[in-house]
Amino acid sequence: MNTKLFVGNLSFETTENDLQDMFAPHGTVIEVNLMMDRFSGRSRGFAFVTMESKEAADAATQALNGKSINGRALTVNEARPREERPRTFGGGGGGGGGGPRREKRY
Repeated sequence: MNTKLFVGNLSFETTENDLQDMFAPHGTVIEVNLMMDRFSGRSRGFAFVTMESKEAADAATQALNGKSINGRALTVNEARPREERPRTFGGGGGGGGGGPRREKRY
């Protein structure tokens, strides 16, 4: 059964290929998903790596958690299920205002 790992505190220069190479010695890597900022196109500093087995995921966690890569200590642990967040409608709060409302005079 596949096991998904969270990999945090990545340097912004880290690529999906770097992660593939980093995790491959510990078992078969099924998928690497580096989270990117949709506006800047830059890495958000974390990724998810799916390993083929729980044993491979445990081995990778043991070997890589806390290891310094590009000057940053990695955080590697089993990914938790995504929390449901309430849906919001609209896009931001606006608020305008700027003081008390005045009556329109015609």
